[in-house]
Amino acid sequence: MPSDFPAPTPIPARSPLWFRRLVGFTVVLTLCLIMLGAYVRLTDAGLGCPDWPGCYGKLFPTQAKEQIAQAVAEQGGEHGPVSMGKAWREMIHRYIAKILGLLIIAIAVIAWRKREAFGQSPALPIWLVGVVILQGLFGMWTVTLLLKPAIVTGHLLGGLITFSLLLWLWLRQLPQPRYPDPEQVAAMAGPALLGLALLAGQIFLGGWTSTNYAALACTDLPTCQGKWWPDANFADAFHIFRELGKTGDGENLPMQALTAIHLMHRIGAVVVLLFLGWLGLKLTKVEGLGGLGAAILGALAVQWALGLSNVYWSLPLSVAVAHNGGAAVLLALLVVLNFRARRARLQI
Repeated sequence: MPSDFPAPTPIPARSPLWFRRLVGFTVVLTLCLIMLGAYVRLTDAGLGCPDWPGCYGKLFPTQAKEQIAQAVAEQGGEHGPVSMGKAWREMIHRYIAKILGLLIIAIAVIAWRKREAFGQSPALPIWLVGVVILQGLFGMWTVTLLLKPAIVTGHLLGGLITFSLLLWLWLRQLPQPRYPDPEQVAAMAGPALLGLALLAGQIFLGGWTSTNYAALACTDLPTCQGKWWPDANFADAFHIFRELGKTGDGENLPMQALTAIHLMHRIGAVVVLLFLGWLGLKLTKVEGLGGLGAAILGALAVQWALGLSNVYWSLPLSVAVAHNGGAAVLLALLVVLNFRARRARLQI
């Protein structure tokens, strides 16, 4: 590095502080909504209100207490899909989702009107509006199509895509760092993109495991059902368009299919551990990315501990929700890495 290279100084952002805070708040709200969605799913509250967008046609569950009480009586108690508590959890999730949608629309309108002042293309905020509309449709289909695994998993992935795009938009609003050796940072673009792709695949496998209720198909560690490779049915496990708990032919989904889903999630976890572990260690040696590398290694360790705890303690609710949050945090760190590596190219 040349001795006369200027000290690292940030490149000023052109968007005002209030807009950065608006986008930042929306990022945080999206993460909270993802965690709340996991809580709703893991407490079997996805059909707490079996219609959409209201609850038995009402705005609040308390307005539908007679219908809810009748449903509870018909299902033989509150252990079924409907109860007042489950209805509230489902509706609070919908209320926050609507607020998030309105915020994203507001961000898109502001970005369009202020595109010249901000010096940024409004394409990303406008795309976000399309994503959030599609996400709303997935939310509706989750209820109306009775928790089909493909729809519920798509809804989860849609939430994480929304989170990632909002995070990228927020990063664009911040002052950009100048790196002492931008070529070294830019060289991480390829590994960063591969890491993001591997993590996205693992998140899909985790979502597929959760929405098919396969998290406890293997209850021992490090083996599964006492074997390193138990009987597994991959054909039915990854038949995408089918009913919950059913094969593509409408038969009951066999245990071997749930085992195959769980196995693939475990294998994916090992692949992600090895690659992101290597990537995190490599980043600690890159000037300007050391802290990010350490954060990736730390988040990876916590996420693995949460995953193992889910199996060891038979899926405690708090740990399972935290495991969803850990995936989102890892995703955020990989998005930041990809953003920085791409922006470093502009300094070469």
